[in-house]
Amino acid sequence: MTQAELYTALKSLGFPVAYSSFTTSPTPPFITYQFAYDDDFMADGYNFTEISNFQVELYTKIKDLESEKKVQDLFKSRFMPYRKNEAWLDSEKLIQVIYEVQLIGG
Repeated sequence: MTQAELYTALKSLGFPVAYSSFTTSPTPPFITYQFAYDDDFMADGYNFTEISNFQVELYTKIKDLESEKKVQDLFKSRFMPYRKNEAWLDSEKLIQVIYEVQLIGG
């Protein structure tokens, strides 16, 4: 999966989606995503397979299990393993659910 395909897949959920941040704050729930780091498989000093790690962040006003399930089902349907974190952003009054996913070869 490529970064462009990740964006298209996230948009298919029906939430506002932006890379890194929005220019104006949308009404939750919404998603941002961004490249975090690479973890390429290297052999003989050559990047043999590209492995890009992304953070996909779901923002909601309250704990929203339905929205989380949509995101998780999307990852599962595309065989994308993920790790999940959650935080309360007091300054924003939002719950942030962070998914760490890997894009291999794209």
